[in-house]
Amino acid sequence: STNVRNALGSGTQYANGVAVADIERSSLILCGKAFADSAMLKDALTALAAPILSARGGLPVPGWLLSSGGSIVLLFAPVEVIKSCSEIQDVLVSTDSGVVICSKQSSVLFPTKSRPPQLFTKPATVVVVSSDSTDALPLVSKLSPGQAAYHFLAGYEDGKFIPAYNRAPSPFDQLALANSLFLHLKKDKTPTYLINAKSSGKQIDGKDLMRLIELAQSNGMPDSTKPEDTRVAELKGKYRGFISSKFGKCLPEEFSF
Repeated sequence: STNVRNALGSGTQYANGVAVADIERSSLILCGKAFADSAMLKDALTALAAPILSARGGLPVPGWLLSSGGSIVLLFAPVEVIKSCSEIQDVLVSTDSGVVICSKQSSVLFPTKSRPPQLFTKPATVVVVSSDSTDALPLVSKLSPGQAAYHFLAGYEDGKFIPAYNRAPSPFDQLALANSLFLHLKKDKTPTYLINAKSSGKQIDGKDLMRLIELAQSNGMPDSTKPEDTRVAELKGKYRGFISSKFGKCLPEEFSF
């Protein structure tokens, strides 16, 4: 009804209904076929739980935990890249996005693969995956905490920007979330890498992407930042233009391309 639509104006409407997370009252309001839409329910539950987790010292982020070689990797990537790589899915703790990082441990919001809820060690490596068919981004490069936060904030996907790699509604300001990630990485000195999911204009396959992630886990990969050329300069300009228009010019000084 019109009255319900007005009352739920701040909610997120999907094809099958409406979901609203009332954070102040710790309540969910679901209308239509929302009960049968798992994606809608998970988005609403994430929005509801995030402030509580944050207040208790956790950092909820829209990423994945990857378990490989006896260690945990925190992975940020476009959803399309995750869905297209079965080799990546095989080693994910959960195929659903949503991770909580604490002082010494980490966990996923929605366990899948019939696994019970479990606590893991804090990620030993962080990998940020972007897609750039112009090859302005190197195939792999080492990032400082400020660079990692900057690329996380941009969420670049071959001409498009998806801030913080998250299309779902969030109670958090994306810039504040990127700053929290920056502080965690800086405090723990967590090795962080940027991987370009495209090479020569083509998507790299799952085996090659997994190989790059495993190399990042070894923390022995040299910085392969490309020299400045017109493509790099143009891409940097796109980043600056988007981030300035979206978040203003008051970024932490450590944030950089």
